[in-house]
Amino acid sequence: MFAICRSLLRAPDRMLRRHADAARLGLGKGDLPLPKGSNPCAGRSQAQYYESSSRRNAVGTMSLKQQINDQVKQAMKAGEKARLKVLRMLTAAIKQKEVDERIELDDSQVLAIIDKQVKQRRESIAQYRAGERDDLADAEQAEIEILSDFLPKQLSQEEIDALIDQTIADTGASGMADMGKVMGKLKPEVQGRADMKAVSQAVRTRLV
Repeated sequence: MFAICRSLLRAPDRMLRRHADAARLGLGKGDLPLPKGSNPCAGRSQAQYYESSSRRNAVGTMSLKQQINDQVKQAMKAGEKARLKVLRMLTAAIKQKEVDERIELDDSQVLAIIDKQVKQRRESIAQYRAGERDDLADAEQAEIEILSDFLPKQLSQEEIDALIDQTIADTGASGMADMGKVMGKLKPEVQGRADMKAVSQAVRTRLV
């Protein structure tokens, strides 16, 4: 643990972020260009920031993938380079999944990719905080906020607890042997709306 922290303290900002970006796409560290800045919100005005929260409400019946592609174009026009970088990484991950599985992803599958990328950034934040690299942790958090534009409204803790209790009752789960059954039924309800790691832990606590 201490070795990891020391390496984080020594590593240049761009090298750390580049490794993280490559890992999210399943690429080698040499496959991504170096980012021009470490703060995804750099260059964005306060008005642009608050505008992002209402973008999804203005797209009508567009698919989630179409919404993302539309936001890529808007970021290009607005010159939001840092935001564009995050969105392009997301579209690259979507395309890679479609190529690998020879399918066209629907909204639920795209949502799973976004959720995964948010989870990866949360894990990076924990590592950066442990290494006292708050600057990099803050940059990762800013990227989470960009990705969150495409996530549904987050569930409150009370809503999560109610869903877990209802799912356990519906499945008749009574012990850890039923963990997979509970999570299988619960996942579609909370995917993208809650931290799945925290949800899993809450289910485990109830079944032990």
